[in-house]
Amino acid sequence: MNIAVVGATGYVGGRLVPRLLERGHIVRCLARTPAKLAGTEWRSQVDVVAADALDPDSMANGLEGIDVVYYLVHAMGHSGDFEEADRRAAENTRRAAQAQGVERIVYLGGLGDHDPDQLSDHLASRHEVGSVLAAGSVPVTELRAAVIIGSGSASFEMLRNLAEVLPAMVCPRWVTKTKCQPIAIADVLHYLVEVLEVPETAGQMLEIGGPDVLTYREMMQRYASIAGLRKRLIIPVPLLSPRLSSHWVNLVTPLPYGLARPLVDSLINDVVVHDEHSIARFIEHKPFTLDEAIKRALARVGDLAVQTSWMDAAPGRGPAEPMPQDPDWSGGTIYQDIQEVQSEASAEALFAAVTGIGGSRGWYVANSLWTLRGVLDKLLGGVGMRRGRRHPDDLRVGDALDFFRVEAIESPSLLRLRAEMKVPGRAWLEWRVYADEDGSRRLRQLARFHPRGVAGRAYWWLLLPIHKVIWKRLTERLALTAEGASVDAPAKR
Repeated sequence: MNIAVVGATGYVGGRLVPRLLERGHIVRCLARTPAKLAGTEWRSQVDVVAADALDPDSMANGLEGIDVVYYLVHAMGHSGDFEEADRRAAENTRRAAQAQGVERIVYLGGLGDHDPDQLSDHLASRHEVGSVLAAGSVPVTELRAAVIIGSGSASFEMLRNLAEVLPAMVCPRWVTKTKCQPIAIADVLHYLVEVLEVPETAGQMLEIGGPDVLTYREMMQRYASIAGLRKRLIIPVPLLSPRLSSHWVNLVTPLPYGLARPLVDSLINDVVVHDEHSIARFIEHKPFTLDEAIKRALARVGDLAVQTSWMDAAPGRGPAEPMPQDPDWSGGTIYQDIQEVQSEASAEALFAAVTGIGGSRGWYVANSLWTLRGVLDKLLGGVGMRRGRRHPDDLRVGDALDFFRVEAIESPSLLRLRAEMKVPGRAWLEWRVYADEDGSRRLRQLARFHPRGVAGRAYWWLLLPIHKVIWKRLTERLALTAEGASVDAPAKR
């Protein structure tokens, strides 16, 4: 089929496109800013058209020759009247689809009561969009979901950050009473693709969800348990309004207020699947449990949260994991420090200096502090510094290097070490060697830390002043060593 994805730069759309390609469909991505798709792995396999759902002419042009339209956009979080913007965008899409002879529209909306007077403005708008799309002659398959579990999902990122940042919190009473039926992003994508194979789903409103029905407080406790955090103290009070709660969410999480407000407003509504509207009537599928979905989202967060540098080319990235087109606030908190230095040394000499670090040579800077850190690590039950290294000059992936392990090595350009010492989170050190246009080389050192809970965040900020001095001097000493400068050799252990 010829398929158009409206909203391919978004969370669901960016994950749906490769699955449609796997099924052999011809895919066209409609995007207001096509450049946002430049970094995706599948860009060369799709047709990209600049189109804005608020611009009728661009939509008519974008849907020419299309059989099926996936409508995956909404104005939530944008400035102005998002309900009116959503209404106009849906109307423009419906008319363009009808004029171009589109056979079906597939729309992903939100679960909630069927009476709009009982819904938050956000959920009422999502339901209205479904009605607007279905008001024409093109059959619409509307799927309704609650919280989608996966890195990059706004609802999940709010849940993740609240649970990680706050060991104790005061929350509105309805957070402990409202029922929710979360669903894994992998299951959402499965249903979105499979409805095309079942003609009977055309013209249907179908509800999708995972097997668990629980309160938002229970969801936060489940997340904390799986993430290795202590049980959260959650105290419900009757005084917090959705408006005040939204400001609080904006303060303690990276979500912008314009996005947090409609999400918090929606927490007042039960969002569960009703048997008479369940997609199970048409598609047989066993969805992931909440625990399984959270584990999938967190399984490689330390590696994949560095999506724009370390893992861009990684094959087999799962839909629950961060992706390059996700917003900056998705994927969990990552702290980093970058140090760079120019060098006249060759790339091979710089790489030799970097890969010769540790073991009997030491760490070039503040060796006594590195040794002390190793002793403390040993006292805490960690590996300490005594492991040294297998060979003074040769490194392989998987080698132990003091309290690090070699995670990636590409001569003469990349060395990445993963920390195995006891820290409240996950940490890496990476060095890259670049050749600049003027013939010189540039050594780039990157320290990354994925904190776990409040302790992880405190660890990073308390030690950052010391770390910054050490990391800066370490980069400089590596470059000087590569250039053969007369520097004092570090003391051997």
